[in-house]
Amino acid sequence: MPGARPAAFQLHIAMKLFLWLLVLIPLLQDSKQVNNFPQGRTFYIDALAGDDSSSGASQSEAWKTLNKVNSFDFLPGDKILFRAGRIYEGQLKPKDSGREGLPIQIDKYGEGYKPRIQGNGVELSALHLYNVECITVKNLDISNYGPSLKAKRCGVLVELKDFGKARQIQLLNLDIHDVNGSLVKNEGGGAGIILANSGNKKISTFDGVLIADNTIKRCTRNGILINGYWERSNWHPSRNVIIRNNLLEGIPGDGIVPIGCDGALIERNAMQDCPRLLPDGEAAAGIWPWSCDNTVIQYNEVSGHKAPWDAQGFDSDWNCRNTLIQYNYSHDNEGGFLLLCNDGGAKMPSSLGNTGTVVRYNLSVNDGLRVKGKHAGFSPVFHIAGPVKNSKIYNNIVYLFPKQPVIDSTLIDISDWNGLADSTVFSNNIFYVNTPVNYNLSLGSRTLFENNVYYGNHLNRPQDLFAITADPLFLGTPGLGLTGLKAAEQFRLSDKSPLHNSGRLIQGAELKDFFGNKVIYSQRPSVGIHQYAPSNKRR
Repeated sequence: MPGARPAAFQLHIAMKLFLWLLVLIPLLQDSKQVNNFPQGRTFYIDALAGDDSSSGASQSEAWKTLNKVNSFDFLPGDKILFRAGRIYEGQLKPKDSGREGLPIQIDKYGEGYKPRIQGNGVELSALHLYNVECITVKNLDISNYGPSLKAKRCGVLVELKDFGKARQIQLLNLDIHDVNGSLVKNEGGGAGIILANSGNKKISTFDGVLIADNTIKRCTRNGILINGYWERSNWHPSRNVIIRNNLLEGIPGDGIVPIGCDGALIERNAMQDCPRLLPDGEAAAGIWPWSCDNTVIQYNEVSGHKAPWDAQGFDSDWNCRNTLIQYNYSHDNEGGFLLLCNDGGAKMPSSLGNTGTVVRYNLSVNDGLRVKGKHAGFSPVFHIAGPVKNSKIYNNIVYLFPKQPVIDSTLIDISDWNGLADSTVFSNNIFYVNTPVNYNLSLGSRTLFENNVYYGNHLNRPQDLFAITADPLFLGTPGLGLTGLKAAEQFRLSDKSPLHNSGRLIQGAELKDFFGNKVIYSQRPSVGIHQYAPSNKRR
């Protein structure tokens, strides 16, 4: 029949086109969604002019409350913006995650003071990120002050439980303040920021944490804590943790403490003005790892710590391996500059002990001058307690010029804590004092002193075959004029210093001095924190 073949053929082609459309339309829609994700959606919250029945999709259609944000389903790439100059009472607890490259972002918009998330102590945290990842929170003001002290209260809680690996969590430019947790560590304490990971059904760890450019003020008991799997039989460390450029002020307890981490980097933070609030018997220090490997602590300043026990600026604590403490400035900490400790009674399966700590190119000024409290008679500049092993302490400066009589004049104390230190090396350090100091070294084994400077009155100076007793002849006048890390400028070596290239070879690779000058491993270094050369008097 004429025409039958063309009609069947046309029907066949039409069916094919229809089937292709069924396949292509979803793909095109998915492609459109993916292309839109990098921009994401933006939601606005305004505590005064907002309305939770609005869409939230524009400033004129802003939501009003934290409850609306907490209940909404957000997608990767979304932005949650709080109007500046407003107070938002309650707890902020978003429940959704972004994805790598497309984080959910919480930020501010508009002019005025940072949006204030005011917890009022109703919940344990004012901001709670629970089992989420790929999320950035920045430019908020956060407080959580309740009617009375409460254990485990904090400003920000980032919590994982039976979650798995959480990536890309960032806390940036937050002002966290006035959090009244407990002052007692065994009760659970409290902090400005707490990260906690746990779980038995599913191991939960952080991989990619950045805590940067925040201020943490008037928080009890502590500043920034990371709590994780710490027992070595069940050790699942968090990785790629960076804590950088934060200011901690008015914190009476522990400043920055990573627990159960591998490779944490803690740099360019300042902890200052620590009030005398902790009860007698409470121990705390500035910046220190616990049950961590390969921690790097550098370019930090800790001052004014007044805890009744410990109160050092820095610490490498028990169950830690290969801790590196370098280029830091510690001053006016009542308990001293450095604690190295290990509880010898804690063994496997819980602890591997403390081994391989390196402390180099740090500056300590007027540390260890405790004059009040139950333990006023014990505050050595260096306290080495328990069976720490293979510690290297070199090219540091200790400068002691107290303005009042010293109760404890011990510069270095090695004590028993269910065991004794083994293989501790002090080299190329400058111990510069204007008050009589002594050394308590009898309990350690294989403690070696080489090429150190002992300037001033050292009552029972350790045996040091290459001891130097001459004036280092610093370039400046220590203690005058400069603050922060710039104070180290006064401790550069002058042209006439006897310490040029007079140190012992220690490191096995090229490194830098406090000021960024190269220290070539095959050449004898200068003693102290400044690798002198005519070309690097000033950077």
